[in-house]
Amino acid sequence: MPVLCAILTGCGNNEKPAIKTPVAKTPTVMAPFRFHKLVEVSPGQYYDVLSWGRGAVDTGSFVILHSDSSGRKYSTTTGDLDGKIAEVFNTDMDADGNPEILIQAKSTDTTKRVNIYAFEFNNNTARKIDFPSLKSSKANYRGKDNFYIQEGKLIREFPSFTGTGSEAKPTGGKFKLQYSLSGNEFDIKTLVKDSTLKEEPVVQAAPKKKESTKKKTTKKKRRRR
Repeated sequence: MPVLCAILTGCGNNEKPAIKTPVAKTPTVMAPFRFHKLVEVSPGQYYDVLSWGRGAVDTGSFVILHSDSSGRKYSTTTGDLDGKIAEVFNTDMDADGNPEILIQAKSTDTTKRVNIYAFEFNNNTARKIDFPSLKSSKANYRGKDNFYIQEGKLIREFPSFTGTGSEAKPTGGKFKLQYSLSGNEFDIKTLVKDSTLKEEPVVQAAPKKKESTKKKTTKKKRRRR
């Protein structure tokens, strides 16, 4: 009987041992490198974007390694880096067939809060494009940017704030900007503006009254004859 019970017990146990799925590990970058992303623009056209530097973690340098494997041509583009690289984008905003590589870095500057390093590549020649600073929405900006590519354009979203310093509070609204290229300059278009903000009327200075200048008339003295 004990043997039969053991057999019946073994036959009724159909549970399979749980198989553990190995978790993919994020590839580590060997020092002094801190960040690496490979961007394949087209077959045979590769752009390796890296940041590097020893010591301070909030500053360093970046390097863009362009590999033209079909033409067997290779080029290097470098620059100083303020902050840590958060993301790298590949675009062709002016639709001229020349790719743009955009590096987004979190800035240590509390007024800018983000840096964009933009380059347009024509074969093995890199052309730097200056990224414009905020103007109309600067007073309501406190960071927390969200960048992404939509229909070939760079989109930037960030929440709106009112107040200054530690007293700044979110309004519940947001700004949404679209960046495109025209020539060698960025064009900015506001897609969404914080509707909770009241636009202050522009007060025009009253025109100054012109002072009337009276001509002085001098009476001629009659000569005595």
